[in-house]
Parts: sequence; C-alpha cells; structure tokens
Amino acid sequence: MNHQTNRRTVLRTAALTGAALAVGSALPTSSASAAEARKPKRPETSANGWTIQTNLDRDSQVWTRSVAGAGLSVAVWIGDVEAMLLHVVRRFHYEIEEIQQIDLTGWREIGTLRKGLPESNLASGTAVRIRPGASAKGGFFPLQEMVLRDILAECEGVVRWGGDDREVDESLFYIAVGPHDKRVRKVADKLRGWEATPGEGAGAGVDVLSPSRRSRAASLARSQRSA
Repeated sequence: MNHQTNRRTVLRTAALTGAALAVGSALPTSSASAAEARKPKRPETSANGWTIQTNLDRDSQVWTRSVAGAGLSVAVWIGDVEAMLLHVVRRFHYEIEEIQQIDLTGWREIGTLRKGLPESNLASGTAVRIRPGASAKGGFFPLQEMVLRDILAECEGVVRWGGDDREVDESLFYIAVGPHDKRVRKVADKLRGWEATPGEGAGAGVDVLSPSRRSRAASLARSQRSA
C-alpha cells in the first residue's frame, strides 16, 4: 500500500513539475510578444529617409514658406531643407524661367504619390516640383540646363534633379540624402550665409559659363547620373 502511495505521489509530483516548467518556458515568449506589441512603430519615411508628414502648418515639420523676391510660397520641411529648396526655386525663377504660383508644388499627401519612388519625397516636404506638367525628358534649352546644373553644384549633391533619375521627372527637385547626413546642415548654412550677404546668393548674377563653375557642375552631373 505504501509502495503504491509513494508511486502515485512521485508521479503526481513529476506531472506538476512538468506543467510548471511548461508554463515557465512559455512566459518569456509571452512577455517578449507583449513587449514587441508595446514597442512604438517606426515612423514611415519617404524614399530619401525623411519622415512623412500627414499634414502641414500644424503639428508638422512642414510649413508654407514664402520664396523671397519671387512672390511665391511653397510647403517644405522647415529649417535646413527649406534653405536649400527655396534657393533652388529662387535661382530657377530668376535665371531659368519665371515661375507662376500654379507651377510650384511642395508637400503632398503620401496617398497621392508612389511610395518608394523619388516623388514620395514630396510627402516629407523634402522636394518641390517646378512646372509639374513639364516632367518629360528634354524640357530645357541647353543654356537653361547649364544654369540648372550650376544650381545643383551650389547644393553640393545634397539636392538631386529628377531629370537624372531612371524614371525621368524633370519637374522634381529633392533632398538626396538622409536627415542625419552632415552635408545637410553644412550646405544650408552656406546658403543662409550667402542670403545674408549683399551681392551673394540667389539673384546675384553668377557667371555659369566660367570654367571653374562649369567643371564643378559637370563633375556633379556625371556623379548623379550614374547613381
């Protein structure tokens, strides 16, 4: 009798121990799953790595900014991005072709754009479209493209032209590097310095035909076309 009792006790103890172990081994997995569920989702980004903004002018990094001297406004990511994109717009307006407000577009909702493509950068406020209806290849005269290349060279490769993309969009200009790239602040500071100095910056009347400027622009064009 004692032998049977002891045997039942051993079996019962073994069963309870096994069940406890099974529950214990499941707990870390459950805890990990719960922790994963509580982990905040990473914000969605546009093709260049900048955070997509769901609205503008309110609880957003994107605000409508005036383009000084051009009588235009456009919604862009404020700060460093703003300094670069507005520089592009101003020089385009002064030296390539006068822009009407209807020909300038900034931020757009991501639902209206193709994710993963450069145009998605509009949704983060890190791109502008100039003459949206003129996106096809060959929309600029040679001298106009020479000026355009000079503008890009001033931005030191931080701004890219959609005319160099595999899927050509000559209306698109966008920030080509991520938000943590040190060149973003460096180039923006340079352009802000020019704007604060009489005779410098957009509208200063640079000589785009000078050998040094043409060489610099051509070098950047080769680099961006092959990227």
